[in-house]
Amino acid sequence: MSNRYAATGVDPASSAMRGYCPACGEGRLFRGFVALNENCSQCGQSFKFADSGDGPAVFVILLAGFLIIALMFWVESTYEPPIWLHLVVFLPLTLIVCLGMLRPLKGLLIGLQYKNKAEQGRLDQ
Repeated sequence: MSNRYAATGVDPASSAMRGYCPACGEGRLFRGFVALNENCSQCGQSFKFADSGDGPAVFVILLAGFLIIALMFWVESTYEPPIWLHLVVFLPLTLIVCLGMLRPLKGLLIGLQYKNKAEQGRLDQ
């Protein structure tokens, strides 16, 4: 942990991944499933810096896609179930895995933005 966080003892990435403020680790980061609060209710930290964009969705697609497709191939090669069984099992499983990973990954990316003081790219002129 760097000196910046030694005073509070909060790791911004892990606290944001759990849905808490990356600055103090106590206030709520999210007001909805993935909608951010304006600022922290505990320390007043503004979350205007947070712009995760499509990053969390890309990571979810890549990770969940790899896991689900690997599991589907294994089930198909081992048991050879009918296609309807694949649909009944793997469509809800895909939805559960994707939604389960989206919020923590968004929090992680926001926590890393805070930790690394990431800003919008600018051209020097």
